[in-house]
Amino acid sequence: MTSQLHFWQGAFIADAEVADRLAELPGIVARTLAEPLSTETVLRACDTLSRALRDPDGDVRARLLAHATEGVPAADPAEAAATLAELADALARPALERKLRRELGGPRPERFTRPDARETVYEAWAPVGLLVHIAPGNAATVAPLSVVEGLLAGNVNVLKTSRNDTPLTRHLLAELAAADPTGAVGRRIVALHFPSRRQDLMRLLCAPADAVAVWGGEDAVEGVAALVPPGCRLVEWGHKISFAYLAREAWTDRDGLAALAADVCRAEQQACSSPQVVYLDTGTDEPATELFAFAARFAAVLDEVSAAFPAPSDDAADAAEHAEITTAELVARAEQHLGLTRVITADDGSWRVFADVRPALAASPLHRTVWIKPLPRQEITATLRPMRRYLQTASVGGSRADIATLSRALITAGVQRITPLGAMLDSYPGEPHDGVYALQRYSRRVGVQADGAAFAATPCLDDLIAPAAPPAAPTGPLMGKAAAQDQLRTLAPEHAQLYFRSGGTTGAPALSVFTCDDYDTQMRASAHGLLAAGFDPARDRAANLFFCGGMYGSFISFFSILERLNATQIPMAAGPDHEEIAKALVAYRVDTLFGMPSYLWQLFHTQGERLRSYGGIRKVFYGGEHFTTEQRRILTETFGVRLIRSAAYGSTDLGPLGYQCTHAVGTEHHILTELHTLEILDPQEDVPVPAGQPGRLVFTTRTRAGQRLERYEIGDLGRAVDGTCPCGSHTPRIELLGRYGEVFRMGTYHFHYRRFTQVAEEHFGYRGELQIVLTSEPDREHLTVRLDGRYAPDPDTARATLLAHIPELGSAAGPDALLTCTVETAPTLAFERTPTSGKLRTVIDRRSARGWCPPAG
Repeated sequence: MTSQLHFWQGAFIADAEVADRLAELPGIVARTLAEPLSTETVLRACDTLSRALRDPDGDVRARLLAHATEGVPAADPAEAAATLAELADALARPALERKLRRELGGPRPERFTRPDARETVYEAWAPVGLLVHIAPGNAATVAPLSVVEGLLAGNVNVLKTSRNDTPLTRHLLAELAAADPTGAVGRRIVALHFPSRRQDLMRLLCAPADAVAVWGGEDAVEGVAALVPPGCRLVEWGHKISFAYLAREAWTDRDGLAALAADVCRAEQQACSSPQVVYLDTGTDEPATELFAFAARFAAVLDEVSAAFPAPSDDAADAAEHAEITTAELVARAEQHLGLTRVITADDGSWRVFADVRPALAASPLHRTVWIKPLPRQEITATLRPMRRYLQTASVGGSRADIATLSRALITAGVQRITPLGAMLDSYPGEPHDGVYALQRYSRRVGVQADGAAFAATPCLDDLIAPAAPPAAPTGPLMGKAAAQDQLRTLAPEHAQLYFRSGGTTGAPALSVFTCDDYDTQMRASAHGLLAAGFDPARDRAANLFFCGGMYGSFISFFSILERLNATQIPMAAGPDHEEIAKALVAYRVDTLFGMPSYLWQLFHTQGERLRSYGGIRKVFYGGEHFTTEQRRILTETFGVRLIRSAAYGSTDLGPLGYQCTHAVGTEHHILTELHTLEILDPQEDVPVPAGQPGRLVFTTRTRAGQRLERYEIGDLGRAVDGTCPCGSHTPRIELLGRYGEVFRMGTYHFHYRRFTQVAEEHFGYRGELQIVLTSEPDREHLTVRLDGRYAPDPDTARATLLAHIPELGSAAGPDALLTCTVETAPTLAFERTPTSGKLRTVIDRRSARGWCPPAG
């Protein structure tokens, strides 16, 4: 196995195969890039590996720990474990999603979406193609994480590791490939291990590259630059110098100096962000004694802090490095006689402090060696700017005002990042590296300008392309509302930033919690759906008439959705004063309404004369309920509404789930597959239904850092709609068939609420709201159908019609009298509604014992 030094697209290969494989690289890359890589696939694989690295008893972690110390004399197991822990944190899905949002704008940067929804211009981030990584040997996490960044950008990645690198990187990448059951991740990874002096292999490696990321000094970068073809993007991560800068009040801050000393000791100053110099904010004529006194003070702190850090092995510095340290010390000691320097060293040689009265930036020979130099703040730019291409991190100590002033001055001089004392080697997900975002350097920003008329209702070009393969079906137990509520008890505070409550239509209001990033992702997806439904943000003037308050999310969500579309909106919210709202609609020339059907229906009828006279309402987008066919006819023929569509299909707990397109019929919706995976399960068993058959809708949401809702039973019934939609989108479609609560059992029969509305509409032209109330008496159950008196026939006629056209109801209320059925009429304001959302309660079950029963047949 020792000869299998290289990992090539899912398998280890021997040295003898490398040259032949590299010769075939151009063709391999072309074939691999022809298969698009979903960011979701990469995120899943990385998160799977992250969880394996966190498992203290897992096989993956044990194997990688062994590889991390392989071939390293006196290797420190604790250091290897810390490296794996660092990798586990970096590969976790929340960290990578945050990185994607920060650097590329969202978790699905490869999708062609409209940056400005008012224009049919689509932009996306695309891979550069073949990305070659020439990795350093002084940081174990750099090489694998650079490859992960290349994968997030969709590239084919070929990594050349350092000659001093352990097998960890190659085997870590092999585990990452194994964590992806589709094999797509593995096909985009090659990890090779050979010295840079093998120029024959280096030329084969770099010749077909579209971009090369290289770590190292000027000589290393120049050597690689000579090999890359014209037009190839060279991404230089060269050696940098970092330092600390202390305002006067920080000179005596014992805690701050200890934190700075820890930065000197961590990683033996091998990281580019390690401090090599400590600058003091001195006066222009500060005596050298002040500088030397500080050097002695800091040396005492460094001695104490260094003793607390694990001592490096004897061969931590090689012969050349030992020689450099010795030379620097001898020169500094010689200059002491000139009054220019002061040298302070540990008795055991473990650290060195060189004080120097000259402010020019000087590189340290590392291994706990630090320069102390004066630099008045007014001279920062003049002194440091000539070295700007080498500057990276500055750690600043001082007052709040000092930190603000000095940060601006240091950045002007060329510094890339500012940190507190003690945090120079720390980072955060998505942090720029050397002044740029890595993911942007590994990507191309591309655009498609499309015909405005033909693509007005196309939010994403990718939806017009048939997916290569459906996502893997979720596994694990089903979740209900109770399990979702239980999750909230253990939710970390950083995952609980936005709180919403459901409207309580089918039970007690339930709490749902989101992060701000969760919410933003969902609102953007729902905004895309609204474009597909026919909303035109460039021309439509929208009034948001959803309900607001009590932590209910409808109004807030659609405010956010319209905001992300750059649309004109009048955010009025639903209110009891219909007259004032109607006046505002006219005054502000509103032509598009958003709201609950029951509320909008009331508004149109209480303000019918004013709205008919205005005649300007052209579009209605609704949510939470559905308009009946007769209601749609009235809105169209009487009020001149031209388009009536669902604004979104969603729920408080899961967020937006689907959308209607301009070709949607009835309750058909496309699923937002960028957010969720849908299963349709048998009403009675936890197995998928046959194609096209109705069943329970079960969703798994993939884009939530907070609540993890997997295989969640939302409480809705539906069936899949076969075939490609006439709109051209290949995203799956469903027909909604109502909620569990709309299917009830009474008198041994199963009834569906929608059957009652259908019969009322078809057989006595009913266009109002319909409510069913279930009660029980000692000897039988009772079903009451409540109708709006303005549109209903007399109760006896309505009852006779329902009994005649709903056979189960006629049988149950017939001679055997399993139940009694009555019809009553009432004004619409008397109908019971949920107080938060204003939704009509369609089925009110007041029986003493009740439960949902699956529909028969």
